[in-house]
Amino acid sequence: MRLGVLDVGSNTVHLLVVDAHPGARPLPAHSHKAELRLAQLLDDSGAIGPDGVDKLIGVVHEALQAAEDKGVEEVLPFATSAVREASNADDVLARVKGETGVELQVLTGAEEARLTFLAARRWFGWSAGKLLVLDIGGGSLEIAYGMDEEPDTAVSLPLGAGRLTAGWLPGDPPDPEAIRALRRHVRAQIARTVGEFSRFGAPDHVVATSKTFKQLARLAGAARSTEGLYVQRDLKRESLEAWVPRLAGMTTAQRAELPGVSEFRAGQLLAGALVAEGAMDLFGVETLEICPWALREGVILRKLDHLTVG
Repeated sequence: MRLGVLDVGSNTVHLLVVDAHPGARPLPAHSHKAELRLAQLLDDSGAIGPDGVDKLIGVVHEALQAAEDKGVEEVLPFATSAVREASNADDVLARVKGETGVELQVLTGAEEARLTFLAARRWFGWSAGKLLVLDIGGGSLEIAYGMDEEPDTAVSLPLGAGRLTAGWLPGDPPDPEAIRALRRHVRAQIARTVGEFSRFGAPDHVVATSKTFKQLARLAGAARSTEGLYVQRDLKRESLEAWVPRLAGMTTAQRAELPGVSEFRAGQLLAGALVAEGAMDLFGVETLEICPWALREGVILRKLDHLTVG
């Protein structure tokens, strides 16, 4: 069957269309993205304003049309931290449903982490052993660890690249003191969770998902996306640590000229790099591998599992 996953995230609204069958690997057929930056449309009270909701509804309509055009049988719609944490989330969800017919499922941070972990486990298989999975989104950082398809522990921290950029790094380039303050904040937040994971022992394999990690790996010399999904892409902490001060001294326009960095995400790449560096350092990770699958694939896989059980 042809499924569509509609992901309303903090940075983008992304429709991923796949040809999916129980027991088989989902094959991507089409991708439709709109850059909305919901996390940056919050007003002083933490609500998504009327203009932001109007834009969201328009983008959802476009995604539904794209799904129809591509012959999608079922759309699986969900929202993450930007909608989850909006003070008017219920009103936003009601308007979206009333005007588009789409009932967005709001995932908790822990659900995001578990579904991303499921995708990574299915990608790397049982032979990967104990997995530690890191995912930096626009609004949050998810960390999960385990031997099976369900992680032994999973956490979500408010350390998304978009959120941190908007709240901590207003300058272009950012002020060095602001960068140091953000670095302290990030590491303090991550350090609180390390003990919860360390009691399970060292992971056999550390992997990362998300556009932020993919761009950082590309900067550090990983293969281009055009070389395909199955090329192994690694990120070494040593390389990342060398890039952080360079990114800190660049303007957004200068970062956008770097290989693999999109203009849309260039502004928040430094914050993402600080989170990645902090996580790798505090968890004692020297090298991690980029996983092509992430949350959207996890949602698809869970749906297929339910179809199989049914």
